[in-house]
Amino acid sequence: MAVRVPSVMRRVRSAVLGRPRLPARLSARRTRIFVLLGLLGPGLIAANAGNDAGGVATYSQAGAKYGYDLLWTIVLITISLAIVQMLAARMGVVTGKGLAELIREEYGIRWSVLATTAVLIANLGICISDFVAIGAAFGLAGVPAQVSVPLAAVAIWLIIMRGSYRTAERIFVWFTIPFFAYPIAAILAHPHWASVGRAIVTPHLHTSSAYLLILIATAGTTITPYMQLYLQSAVVERGVRVDELAREEREAVLGSVFAGIIAAFIIIATGATLFTHGIHSISSAADAARALHPFAGRYAEALFAIGLLGASLLAAAILPIATSYVVSESLGYEKGIGRKRQEAPVFMNVIIGMIVIGAVVAMIPGVPLIPLLVGVQVVNGLLLPINLFFIWRLSRSPQIMGERRSRGLLDAATAVTVVVLSALSIVLVVVTIGEL
Repeated sequence: MAVRVPSVMRRVRSAVLGRPRLPARLSARRTRIFVLLGLLGPGLIAANAGNDAGGVATYSQAGAKYGYDLLWTIVLITISLAIVQMLAARMGVVTGKGLAELIREEYGIRWSVLATTAVLIANLGICISDFVAIGAAFGLAGVPAQVSVPLAAVAIWLIIMRGSYRTAERIFVWFTIPFFAYPIAAILAHPHWASVGRAIVTPHLHTSSAYLLILIATAGTTITPYMQLYLQSAVVERGVRVDELAREEREAVLGSVFAGIIAAFIIIATGATLFTHGIHSISSAADAARALHPFAGRYAEALFAIGLLGASLLAAAILPIATSYVVSESLGYEKGIGRKRQEAPVFMNVIIGMIVIGAVVAMIPGVPLIPLLVGVQVVNGLLLPINLFFIWRLSRSPQIMGERRSRGLLDAATAVTVVVLSALSIVLVVVTIGEL
């Protein structure tokens, strides 16, 4: 009886090697995906962490109240965000130090302690709001916050405390995938794309104080202090070399552009549904998800909820880390994800404390979230001008940055960004306090 050798050989190879190899084209595609994920990192994570629950709520309110009219501001804000994030990444690579550490060394411990205290207060409030949003997102599926929030807190704790920096970073990159739910939700809302295009390139101004407030809030929620603090420290911990600087800057800029695109799609989704049907007031991101259902279908509601969950999980993980970086750098303590608690006790204890407080407060029924967010908004509004000023001064210093210092057109653009965003932040603080 003749033996079919090729068939026998295939069975032997299958028994020895297990599953047959993937086709070359599919294997190459998977390789490219993993290479891309390897290149992504702090820039993408930091920029998208800014699109947290408060950001989603603000963009939803902008779309519901003014339709597409605020889309042009997203373009300008994204440019400003890209400049600031790129400079933070550059300083991290060139100096090998976090922003809080540079402030302490160049301007003294008093400024460092002031910035650290403000960051601690603001970030704790935002962390609580993000855990509240996690409970609200699961609540849309009928899961109570008393179940979902503790599970989310434990998962975040395990990611940060039980793995290396590289492992945590990869997971944070995967956390950005749910953000793609917002473009899909916007498409399901069937917007008038010609009107969207006109709104992007043509400024629409209103004279009301409400419009000014939502415009300022949109800028403030897109560029928040903890984003630059996390990015610069994460770049240092990642060990990026100076010869990799160009790639790191590109990643910071692309992350900012991605975050801006997501913000635009949230405005488009709510503008095409809520504004068009006369629903002009949204109190939370979860309310926006529910309101989409009658106009864009239950899939749009589910996608919006998925995006909210991903955004809140990412921010709830990044905020404790960013805060711990600042505290440790300002006071000169050891820091680093993946270190044992005995090696960096302050760094790890700050992270644990923020996760525990954020989760516990979020589980309290009827927690006064609105007053909390108002207070956080005031603190962030006061902190952002300080943060931006230090980024501008440090990035243009020849003693600190050498040949990599910011100069020429980039320095001028940075100065304009600092002045405009600082003015908007101060106006937001004044208006917010005036409404109390």
